[in-house]
Amino acid sequence: MNLVLATKNPGKLRELKKLAGNCDWLDLELAPDQFDPEETGSTFIENAIIKASVAANMTGKMSLADDSGITVAALSGEPGIRSARYCPGSDVDRCRKLLKDLDSVPDGQRQGAFVCAMALCTPDGTVLHTTLAEWTGIIARDERGENGFGYDPIFYLPDLGLTSAEISPEQKNQRSHRGQAWAAMLTFLKSLHQNSPK
Repeated sequence: MNLVLATKNPGKLRELKKLAGNCDWLDLELAPDQFDPEETGSTFIENAIIKASVAANMTGKMSLADDSGITVAALSGEPGIRSARYCPGSDVDRCRKLLKDLDSVPDGQRQGAFVCAMALCTPDGTVLHTTLAEWTGIIARDERGENGFGYDPIFYLPDLGLTSAEISPEQKNQRSHRGQAWAAMLTFLKSLHQNSPK
């Protein structure tokens, strides 16, 4: 089964291939260089569908997309779908803005969640399947850890006493929002593959 992953990010392609494990029936490839959809959706699912349908239309192949971000209850769900555009600059700048915005929020009210939506679309625009997963934690008061990316250094996991930037990639893959959403999508893809005409 050949799928286009609706991204130009080779790191994301590597991550999903690694998470897929020994799925020799699945072949993932990156979207073309000119892939640049406008993410106009109001939810993670809507944006995943936009990206998947644009990639499928461009390539004539079934396409898979994900959209993810961090939501914070004390900020009414922000940054949410704007997580990557929360402020200009780098991941560090966005982490620091979030910490600043939560500066006056007491420790018992700093709940947050990483959210990942995935969508699978055919070239004619049909949405075959979507998945949605959450990874809950607490927004820390400072940055800790060198692993991961994005908001990982400030996403604290109370059961481990560590941020998601302090745990190993293997631990993160077992727990993360993307790992959960991808596992659910893989189950669907496997059944699709098994039931397709040989």
